[in-house]
Amino acid sequence: MNIEDIRKECELFQSELECIIPTDLNEVVEHATKLAVYMARSGQMLADAKKMARKKKSSEIADIIVKIAKEGFLCATAQKALVESIAEEEMYLVDWIERINRTCTHSIDLCRSIISKGKEEMKYLNLQ
Repeated sequence: MNIEDIRKECELFQSELECIIPTDLNEVVEHATKLAVYMARSGQMLADAKKMARKKKSSEIADIIVKIAKEGFLCATAQKALVESIAEEEMYLVDWIERINRTCTHSIDLCRSIISKGKEEMKYLNLQ
């Protein structure tokens, strides 16, 4: 899997997460099931994106920047900023995937609340 594959999958997940959660209980259960799959997948994608970022940061370019910095041309803050900028795209994906994963978690919690509310309403209707 490469960075472009991860970006495409993030775009797909993002568009799905921006949809309104249905109100029909069966559809809510189905939606929560789909979210659980996205959450699991985004966990793997997050690990992959972090690995890519670490690899990029430790590349030859980062080594050259560190060598230059050790010669006294750059302060520690500038060194860190340069190393971070090397993996800018990878770190963007890491942040995005973390948000996708967190949004899945909160959306699943909301689905549970909707299902619980629906169950209570059915109990109430059956009592009357």
